[in-house]
Amino acid sequence: MAQKKNVTFSDIAEYTHFSKTTISRYFNNPDSLTLENQAIISDALVKLNYKENKVARILANGKTEFIGVIIPNLYLHYYSEMLNQILSTYETFGYKFLVFVGNEKKEIEKRYIQELLAYKIEGLIVLSHTIPSKSLTALSIPIVSIEREDEYISSVNTDNYMGGVQAAGLLASHDCGVLLHINSPTPENIPAYGRIKGFLEVCEKQGVNHRILYRDLKDGYESTQAQLMEIIDVFDKDYAGQKKGVFVSNDTHANIFLNLLFRKHGRLPDDYLIVGFDNSPISREAVIPISTVGQQIDKIAFEAVNLLVEQMNERKKRKPAPLDEPIHKIIPPMLIRRETTER
Repeated sequence: MAQKKNVTFSDIAEYTHFSKTTISRYFNNPDSLTLENQAIISDALVKLNYKENKVARILANGKTEFIGVIIPNLYLHYYSEMLNQILSTYETFGYKFLVFVGNEKKEIEKRYIQELLAYKIEGLIVLSHTIPSKSLTALSIPIVSIEREDEYISSVNTDNYMGGVQAAGLLASHDCGVLLHINSPTPENIPAYGRIKGFLEVCEKQGVNHRILYRDLKDGYESTQAQLMEIIDVFDKDYAGQKKGVFVSNDTHANIFLNLLFRKHGRLPDDYLIVGFDNSPISREAVIPISTVGQQIDKIAFEAVNLLVEQMNERKKRKPAPLDEPIHKIIPPMLIRRETTER
């Protein structure tokens, strides 16, 4: 059986009695044609059973419809859920994604970015912290960041300060004898520092005994588990007999903390209340569903891609107007009460 011939621009031009230039304009700049002529060509594509050659189109106009994504890791459930939501925007915007996991290594992430640029990505979404935003501007492509230092690039972030206020306020409302916050060391120019600031301001304003324990919890499950077990031993010793309100900086670590309490005590002790941060799926699926400050991850992902697409579309205009300064969008968090505080 003879192989079916691919339909070409010449075939479409012959069928519609338009020039090949007009057919090319339909694919690359449809607004330059009248609606009537667009409809004629569209109808012809259906009747001719035209299958678009994506590679040929890329070679013709230099637009790949690819967006690069640099993400720190997939260990934290927040990042895996954020990536899932970013990928789901394909149905809305039609852009595909090339994803690299940097694992917090600057030189590796620089190499990944060069690889992405070689694939002619049209824009970049960055969640990793290793490369300063000022350095990223040298890439000369639209960039949007999520939850990282963003002085020189556009971003979409949660209102982390309000999240810290919500977490501390919930724990304080349960008359805890001490409020405890577990977090990684966080520079003040990182959006997540707002969680620490909000927690501290509530504790100080209400005169509540409080303590922050900083631990570098980025080295994977085993290391994190060992450090959180040490923290539980400290809490049990230093605050024995007191109701302890524990605010953990993310749901992944909050779930590990909860599991370790079960291993040590056989249950969630009555003197422990736990609040996480993110509302990633693990907070709902934990052995006891975890109260959390919910980032609206689906909304953050959509807004980040939307903001990036707006910038990419602007660049495609004959006279593009670059941004005078970065755009920073803030998405409010939502406090979600579950069994770890509502028993």
